[in-house]
Amino acid sequence: MNNWLLLPLAVVQSLLLASGQVLLKFALARMLPFSWTFPFWKSVFANWQFAACGLCYGAGSILWFYILKHFPFSMAYPMVSLSYVFGMIAAIVFFHEPVSLAKWLGVLLIMAGCYFIAK
Repeated sequence: MNNWLLLPLAVVQSLLLASGQVLLKFALARMLPFSWTFPFWKSVFANWQFAACGLCYGAGSILWFYILKHFPFSMAYPMVSLSYVFGMIAAIVFFHEPVSLAKWLGVLLIMAGCYFIAK
């Protein structure tokens, strides 16, 4: 199989992982403090962000199965690090977190590493 196909598949899979994390963070903010009570579990399962988080993880896992089956592990596994890039962008867009120059340098190094692995 064409190794360059791995890159767009890894991007989609990483977007699904990062989206799941963002949705989980939003879901956790809406949940009650943990306890073994009915109100807590209701706050978990009546939370659309929690359900959407699970859908993102599920879809990402199915895509990961495909990637693992069709590409060398030594190429596929490092591509998961693209989720860090999307996580950094999500931190800025959704959570308004400051990102230093050093963090941006790290993101650029991750992207360069993925390019060289796919090459």
